[in-house]
Amino acid sequence: MIEQDTIRLLRECDAGVKMGTASMEEVLDRVENDQFREYLKSSRAEHEALNTEIESLLDRYHDEGKEPGPIAKGMSWMKTNLKLGMDGSDRTIAALMTDGCGMGVKTLNQYLNQYQAADEASKDIAKRLIRLEEQLAVEIRRFL
Repeated sequence: MIEQDTIRLLRECDAGVKMGTASMEEVLDRVENDQFREYLKSSRAEHEALNTEIESLLDRYHDEGKEPGPIAKGMSWMKTNLKLGMDGSDRTIAALMTDGCGMGVKTLNQYLNQYQAADEASKDIAKRLIRLEEQLAVEIRRFL
């Protein structure tokens, strides 16, 4: 049970970090404020570093990981492009990113509760990813 929960939690972290990174990539070139852009770049780099750790652990279990669901990716892309098409301001980007961080935090906490038998290393990664999302949301509040 421990190994199954560990793999499942790592897969969800893998999908979540990929979704967050893709979201940052999607809006980065539209951000006007230099400090806001740097927050996003820094967070993206931290997400990518954490993803490297996740993939390394998944490799130990001979698992390919998980891509974000196509429906979730598509809905995110549509929402982002619709909102930015109507108002491409940094305020809109900050709102979208804050919403995404909140969704990530909620979802990852649900998976932490669901996969309680996961090993401590995978739980630690999930918690670190949650903190990254929470930290980004706090840092960009001033741009709302």
